[in-house]
Amino acid sequence: MNIRKWLGIELIEVSVAEKLIAATGGGLAIFCLFYLTSWAIAIPDSSAIVTSMGASAVLLFAVPHGQLSQPWPAIVGQVISAIIGVTCAKLIPWPTIAAAFAVGLSIGAMHLLKCIHPPGSATALAAVMGGDAIRNLGFAFVFCPVLVNSVMLVLLAILFSLPFKRRRYPASLNPSQYPSKGATQPAHQEILEAIRSLDSFVDISEEDLMYLSTVLSRHDCAGSRKPKTAVFGVVKSG
Repeated sequence: MNIRKWLGIELIEVSVAEKLIAATGGGLAIFCLFYLTSWAIAIPDSSAIVTSMGASAVLLFAVPHGQLSQPWPAIVGQVISAIIGVTCAKLIPWPTIAAAFAVGLSIGAMHLLKCIHPPGSATALAAVMGGDAIRNLGFAFVFCPVLVNSVMLVLLAILFSLPFKRRRYPASLNPSQYPSKGATQPAHQEILEAIRSLDSFVDISEEDLMYLSTVLSRHDCAGSRKPKTAVFGVVKSG
């Protein structure tokens, strides 16, 4: 067994420039969020409230094309998780049980609303375990800082990515770069059916899937073999 594959170590390296862009963008975003929160909420440890936004910044700036990073998950996933977390904190007097329900229910709600965003569960957990400073905010915690920070982070990611042609955010703003010569582009419904056949969440945009599929199709057509379509490792003869 390939130990690197088993451990899930990234096989496709991105450029040093892209890594620096992601690190710079994430750092600047958190700098802005930290001071906005400190100004908006006059409590001594207000900085702790934006903790889960650090994880959101990783997704929005390091994986801007991923499905988990798009505006709907980044905003709604955080907000619905905050609502669930505050509700559990108010209704369940035992912190351990309240924390378990908050995280579990937030995952289920994000699945149902198609807004899976891993930092959301951290926000739900913070609503339960974040101490009196957060608990005293009650449902105001949902609006500020969670909603305000989430919207700000998305706007900052959009603005920061504008100068970079191939890393526009959200992913739908990326210019189409599908191959046109000798390539067979899969239909929208075919992409959806292929994804659904996995019965698992796939963190890649439809646009990037179509791009990869058409690149592979072009390579097949350029050779002497009969054209094939490869989707998720399943190869079908044409």
